[in-house]
Amino acid sequence: MSRFELLAPAGDLEKLKVAILYGADAVFIGGAKFSLRSRASNFTLEEIKEGCDFAHKHNAKIHVTCNIVMHNIDTSGLIEYLKELEACGVDCIIASSLYILQMVKKHTKMQAHVSTQDSTSNELACKFYEDLNMDRVVLARELSIDMIEKIKKSVKTDLEVFIHGGMCVSISGRCMLSNNMTNRDANRGGCAHSCRWCYDLIEDGKVLNPSGDYFAMSSKDLCAIRAMPRLMDLNINSFKIEGRMKSLHYIATVVNTYRKLIDEYETTSKIKDFKVYEDMILRAENRLTSTGFLLHEPTIDEQLYDLNLTVPTKEFVGIVKSYGEENKIAYIEQRNYFLQNSTLEVFTPKETFKLKIDDIYDLDGNILDAARHPKQMIKFKCDRKLNPYDLLRLN
Repeated sequence: MSRFELLAPAGDLEKLKVAILYGADAVFIGGAKFSLRSRASNFTLEEIKEGCDFAHKHNAKIHVTCNIVMHNIDTSGLIEYLKELEACGVDCIIASSLYILQMVKKHTKMQAHVSTQDSTSNELACKFYEDLNMDRVVLARELSIDMIEKIKKSVKTDLEVFIHGGMCVSISGRCMLSNNMTNRDANRGGCAHSCRWCYDLIEDGKVLNPSGDYFAMSSKDLCAIRAMPRLMDLNINSFKIEGRMKSLHYIATVVNTYRKLIDEYETTSKIKDFKVYEDMILRAENRLTSTGFLLHEPTIDEQLYDLNLTVPTKEFVGIVKSYGEENKIAYIEQRNYFLQNSTLEVFTPKETFKLKIDDIYDLDGNILDAARHPKQMIKFKCDRKLNPYDLLRLN
């Protein structure tokens, strides 16, 4: 087992299971209470229990976010809720409130992790949390590797570093733009991503940006593929992928890419070809990426000004639900359009291979000229065994 934890996001149970099957050592989720992502598919206690059982069966852990900025109306029932999470089997609580973190330590045996919402950016702050017996500090996304190295050398507590996903144009989580423009508070789970909207730049009543273009202030997503060897050499305890709102295909692809990269570097102490992993990421990434603050101070090249450069991928066409070994029929939940007589790519946790399919049927046995209805259950004959949660992509 790797000495590095690969921590993945999940917005629902299916994504949680896929993240673990495709290589995550731990998954972070939001519960129904005290979670910062109010628009995410937050888990009920029953779903958290099922997720914990699945994770522990696969030697993985479940982290639950309780990182809301609490107002008075948010404080009731905290201790009872923490105990309910512990009873479900939750391993760690991620929070920015020192009160919540102290209650975790006082009333449960779960680990207490200081959220990145605290923007912890220096060794003195980390030592402060270490003195409070916090189990881990999730560092701010605005740090370079050199800064991270200095912090790592000065503290004994576990450190967690973001390696992939969305970056905040402000200091992470402290932007008031959404609240000002839409009355949706980013610090209370309602960020409207106003920095990613389309804008015109106007001076003296004249629109300065060309027609069809837009002016915005959004940052490119973080991709730490080329920074991973240095981060691993620092013995960072956990590497975090952001994106509880992301798709199942995105999570599987990004998690599996970093899993293979980490395993290669642990085995050989080098990465033979970074581009292999970057190309894997591109199969699911629909926004331009950069290394953020990790390798150098961000410049104009780390900003995103042209929305036309972000193109959602439609190559993910289905997920395997089951396979009948006797009749060699694969049952698929369709996600994007594809035709009969197609050659698809099967993406699994361990391998990728091509699959030629002939006729496609609905569950009543009616032949289909194409799979065109998202989430429709379809089936086709397949001599090679497929497994639940294998993903199908356009070749």
